[in-house]
Amino acid sequence: MNLKQELQQLNDKVDKFRRKLTAAEQRGDDVVIAQFKREIAAVTKQIGSVKGQQTRLLNKQGSDIKDLPFHRALTKAEQADMGKLKKSVKGLVVIHPMTAIGREMRLTEVTGYAPEKF
Repeated sequence: MNLKQELQQLNDKVDKFRRKLTAAEQRGDDVVIAQFKREIAAVTKQIGSVKGQQTRLLNKQGSDIKDLPFHRALTKAEQADMGKLKKSVKGLVVIHPMTAIGREMRLTEVTGYAPEKF
């Protein structure tokens, strides 16, 4: 299971526990309230761990891409005909600023990274 799916499942669990917690609070069931508070805390801790793993993975991918010797912003014409550009440049990696890796790298425009000048 990838990190995105795991994170979604954990968030679903937290939502379910919170709904059950509010129902238990309305009933005044102290034992069940304590149990759900413990479970919410445990799942929240797991969510933090998974988010940390995602951040480390994105940082590693970003540093691998930044290690490529040449990079530049792509023009609108190059962006429009991406297939032609990728065929002409071997090893080209295009990063959009609105993707997770683009946000992590703090890009402001579509940028191409390649092992050689293009």
